Amino acid sequence: MIRLILFLVILGLLGLGFSWIADRPGEIVLTWQDMQIETSAAVGLAVVACVAIAAIILWSILRFIFRLPSLLSLSVRARRRNKGYDALSRGMIAAAGGDRRYALQATREAEKYLGEDPLTLLLRAQSAQLEGDRHLAETSFSRMMERPETRLLGLRGLHAEAMRRGEDEAAHAYAAQAHRIAPLGWATDALLVWHVRRGEWADALDIVDTNRTQKIIARAEADRQRAILLTAQARDIQERDPEEALKQAREASKLAPDLVPATDLAAQLLARRGDMRKATRLLEAAWRASPHPDLAITYVRLRPGDAAKERLARAQNLAAMAPGDLEGALIKSRTALEARDFDLARAALAPFIAGAQTPPTRRICLAMADLEETQYGGQSGPAREWLARAARAPRDPAWIADGIVSDRWEPASPVTGKLDAFRWIVPQDRLSAPQDTLVATPAPDNLAGPEAPVLIETKALEEPEAPHDRAPDPAPAPKPPARPVFTGSALYPMPISPDDPGPDAAEDKPTEERPIR
Repeated sequence: MIRLILFLVILGLLGLGFSWIADRPGEIVLTWQDMQIETSAAVGLAVVACVAIAAIILWSILRFIFRLPSLLSLSVRARRRNKGYDALSRGMIAAAGGDRRYALQATREAEKYLGEDPLTLLLRAQSAQLEGDRHLAETSFSRMMERPETRLLGLRGLHAEAMRRGEDEAAHAYAAQAHRIAPLGWATDALLVWHVRRGEWADALDIVDTNRTQKIIARAEADRQRAILLTAQARDIQERDPEEALKQAREASKLAPDLVPATDLAAQLLARRGDMRKATRLLEAAWRASPHPDLAITYVRLRPGDAAKERLARAQNLAAMAPGDLEGALIKSRTALEARDFDLARAALAPFIAGAQTPPTRRICLAMADLEETQYGGQSGPAREWLARAARAPRDPAWIADGIVSDRWEPASPVTGKLDAFRWIVPQDRLSAPQDTLVATPAPDNLAGPEAPVLIETKALEEPEAPHDRAPDPAPAPKPPARPVFTGSALYPMPISPDDPGPDAAEDKPTEERPIR
């Protein structure tokens, strides 16, 4: 519409111009040697216009003739470039889809038309990776490093190849070089894993601060990572510099209030310094937010010189803050057993045994077995019954990362080195029973990484689980259950109970009336 209006306006202006010239007649006389040409002004202007147009057309023809070779060359190059980029497009799609043969064919075609184009180098490297030619892939990535626009891409490819070969030193060098050029996500993640695995907490904190400053990660995630690193650093220096460790632990607790190890360590350091009131308040606040057995143990044993009765009083106070919680009941029962108050120990666990909607967990069964053994002797039928039930009882939460169960929290996964990998969760249930023992096994080195499989712990079951309201059938004499032993971040076996012996009337002591268990 706008073009039509513009055309009409121009046409009108031309009409006005011609009308103005027609209203003002005149003559043009051209004398050249013996020739004299006389014509009107309108005809003269028309002749001048025609001559100008003819000159323009003639110049265009001559210019085209002189530029014809270069135009032909440009046309050939354009066709080759289009064919090359078409081959690149097809090759990238084939490489992404895993079509090795077609990707190699497209790579050769792209190299024929484009030569050492950056995208051609990338396609060549990807095709070499599909083919399994690591040397060619590394050569392609090395060629990328020679160009400023593809240097970071080459470094990332060389880093991936070094990681695939298991050369951590070389991979770290490539990541560090890329980080000096630009703080990219993959490079900072690689450097963070490198420093965390070696316990270089200060360098890891610098990486986290860089990620936060460059907005590579969100502020909440940066605070969480910083809290974990501060906790790990405080745990390492707590013996030689307790004041600095306390400062770092308290900062970590503020950055991540739900990080139980930070709060637990801060409370221990406060108690060691003599600030029992601050330590108690800190533990009580964390307990109300999330009851955890580590907090309970620290709270009960905050004063090393307390008697068993005093520890029991603290456990009762802690359990009252979270009524109905299993952790409060367990710490109350344990401290009552240490104080030889068997009735209170039994009453603390009763709500989770009699009339409970879910069967007792393994820790409850083991706690009841300890109670029976302490009160009535190790050969009592009920003690052996609870040990047998513990073998088939539901699992309790534990610190788990990448299929590894640890007896204490660690800042990173021992398999992948990923920060904040341990979670306080219930381990996966048994899927089958092909083994005779219950044990977790770390993934092989060649499977280590973000995609490492989750290892499932199994234990052979020769018969269905006995109902919880009756004793199991008789079986051979029991063996003591294996207890978790601290091994740092290494694996430890879950408690393995003996075969279910059932009550033995000949060995029981029926001389006194037992309360209902």
